[in-house]
Amino acid sequence: MGSKFSIRSKTLIFCAIVLSLIGLIMQYSASCYSAQMQFGDAFYYVKKQAIAFVFAIIVLYALKFIKTEWLKKFRYVILGISLVLLALVFVPKIGVENYGAKRWLNLGITTMQPSDVAKFALVIFIASCLDKKSMLTFKNMIPVLVATCLVCVLIMLEPNMSVTMCVGLVVIIMLFVGGCKAKHFLIMAIPVVAAVVGLIFLEPYRVKRLMAFIDPWASPLGEGYQLIQSYYALGSGGLFGLGLFNSRQKYLFLTFSESDFILSVIGEELGWVGATAVLLIFIVLIACGIKIAMRAENRFDCYLAAGITAVIAVQTLLNIAVVSGSIPPTGIPLPFISNGGTSLVCFMAGVGILENIACKSQRGYLNHKMY
Repeated sequence: MGSKFSIRSKTLIFCAIVLSLIGLIMQYSASCYSAQMQFGDAFYYVKKQAIAFVFAIIVLYALKFIKTEWLKKFRYVILGISLVLLALVFVPKIGVENYGAKRWLNLGITTMQPSDVAKFALVIFIASCLDKKSMLTFKNMIPVLVATCLVCVLIMLEPNMSVTMCVGLVVIIMLFVGGCKAKHFLIMAIPVVAAVVGLIFLEPYRVKRLMAFIDPWASPLGEGYQLIQSYYALGSGGLFGLGLFNSRQKYLFLTFSESDFILSVIGEELGWVGATAVLLIFIVLIACGIKIAMRAENRFDCYLAAGITAVIAVQTLLNIAVVSGSIPPTGIPLPFISNGGTSLVCFMAGVGILENIACKSQRGYLNHKMY
């Protein structure tokens, strides 16, 4: 049992590091031309991501040694800080607007995306709530729902519907794991579905994206453009791909090729085989997270591990669905691989906490065996 825990935690870290390194390579391939054209440096995006990767490794190993009980103890502080960060994006000169959205904070030497922090802060808060009280009664769910609403409203105001969807799905998974009744899910589903439909039809660009999802070729140079270019990339890759660094779509055809649509470039260059291999690494990582949650030493660690794993799984699935045209196009990065320093640091921090929980469970098992 103890050796199995050790192997599982090593596999978890190995998968996270391999995915991050694949991300660095593919980001260079996807962005070298656009970075050279825009900044005069083909390595512009990769350099920033490499710095974030080094910092992320430090954070990962630092979180291996903290007590997870501290996270539970300071849950309100952690959630409060994430809410303040989300609110700061609307403050002039602090918040950074790009492509019509205010999702970043200007830190002087770099920027950060608070929604990446908020996802994991909310997981910590919900895990604490699930640990303290059963979710069998609707009354006990109120703190979880209030915290979720606060986070989702601030993210929607940016606006960022894709991350809001991710947060919502993660909360549903955590409540399900925590024993929430089916009738409570149905009660919550009615206002949520109504809100989603309302939000879509209140913003014309969201309606256009929905129409582009139904028939992207109806607007090949408009809302359907991005999805069509993604189809071209994935389709031209075939079984084994065009070869590493040989993407055609990266020559300013496929926008956001280094971030939200990097999987399209992976499919184009490495083919179905390469893209499947990358997704298999994600499956192994997620399976490790599930096993760690199942073998956790206490309820809080179990729910925390389940929530972190859910964030990784949900965001990965949403990115795959967008790139493949399975859901309406929206911007959401592929964990560990897409460009984005805040995202990489947060996901590696999550892996560090999972490793921490696995090591604690291993120590607890060995101590129990000794006595």
